[in-house]
Amino acid sequence: MPQTKNTNQAFQDLDIGAIYQTFNDVRAESESICKPLEIEDYGIQTMPDVSPPKWHLAHTSWFFETFILKPFVPDYSVFHPKYEHLFNSYYEQVGTFHPRPERGLLSRPTVAEVYEYRQYINEQMTFLLLNLNNCKLSQQDQNEILRRTEIGLNHEQQHQELMLTDIKHIFANNPLKPTYLQLKSTPPINSTAIEWHAHPAGIYKIGYTGDDYAFDNEGPAHKVYLQAFRIASRLTTNQEFLSFIEAGGYQNPAHWLSDGWKKVQTEQWQQPFYWYKENETWYEMTLGGMRRLDLHAPVSHVSFYEANAYANWKEKRLPTEQEWEVAASQYTIKGNFREQGYLQPIANNGTDHHQFYGDVWEWTQSSYSPYPGYQAAAGALGEYNGKFMSSQFVLRGGSCITPQNHIRNSYRNFFYPGDRWQYSGIRLAETS
Repeated sequence: MPQTKNTNQAFQDLDIGAIYQTFNDVRAESESICKPLEIEDYGIQTMPDVSPPKWHLAHTSWFFETFILKPFVPDYSVFHPKYEHLFNSYYEQVGTFHPRPERGLLSRPTVAEVYEYRQYINEQMTFLLLNLNNCKLSQQDQNEILRRTEIGLNHEQQHQELMLTDIKHIFANNPLKPTYLQLKSTPPINSTAIEWHAHPAGIYKIGYTGDDYAFDNEGPAHKVYLQAFRIASRLTTNQEFLSFIEAGGYQNPAHWLSDGWKKVQTEQWQQPFYWYKENETWYEMTLGGMRRLDLHAPVSHVSFYEANAYANWKEKRLPTEQEWEVAASQYTIKGNFREQGYLQPIANNGTDHHQFYGDVWEWTQSSYSPYPGYQAAAGALGEYNGKFMSSQFVLRGGSCITPQNHIRNSYRNFFYPGDRWQYSGIRLAETS
């Protein structure tokens, strides 16, 4: 399950006031993301993978209620007895849950009632955290509350990112192509030429080794042997991917995996998600509405199948997640994250981070599977990551809507190979 590397003593030394402030900040950010929405936007679900904003707000509150308040607060009174079912996402050991594709059919609870639910959970969690040292709970239980609080905050940050991707999908499916937010203008930067950074063959250490928070799927840290490889100094741009389109990339099965080619045929893919062509000019849907396609910005909203096909066309390949981590570990974690305010990938400006962090999640050729020695923890929280280690691929680095303090070079995101609604892009690699 999601975990920290902190020892029990480290938990005892934590500043409760700082934890309380972080709790308030993260909870407020979720509501800030929803501030530009109209009431009609909160309940829309445009496909099974998209959840209505109202559901995200409620589910992230359900998490604190289910895993902290109910088990640790004596005589805790739930806000509503049916919410345990309505806002459980997939935790089989917790109980039943409302079908995911039908979340958009829930006109009730109302948006106002969901905000009341959030306020109730905030008040209950605030009282618990600020009185933790004076309560009658054992030190072990106090440590567990702090550990689960940290999990819940990282969980909510993940849902903040999902809220933004889901809002974009909801607005893009509206013929009016409405604007969620007036975005900052992206800087007029021409992309730099790709350089190929060489890494020698050898034994490398992979996985999280620090003392701060990390999800359980980032460990255990272990050693791997890598063949010599080279990796691109930046992400693939819209212009470069457009060349693939113009060369007939979506019409040539030679570039595609069999399952990918079936997807192209059945869903009639002709370009990345959110691209539109009008009068020979390409546009893309953004959280700021329709914009002319920035040819120098990284291509985004492509599936693993498209990323792999493009790499084949270029006679390159996608990096493994181990290669990516080795290469990215040389750079500090900075880039175009949510805090920059663009909420959109921007062109590489020649800085030393080489776009390893931010802008778009980078597909790797690695299937999402456990590291050597990995064991999912017992109990419902053990379902957080381990149960999904099948049929998905790993992405690395975060995106333009990821909070910067949420990312590590060991962070393993994962999606199915046909998924395109996330901010996912391409970095090429090759074997030396």
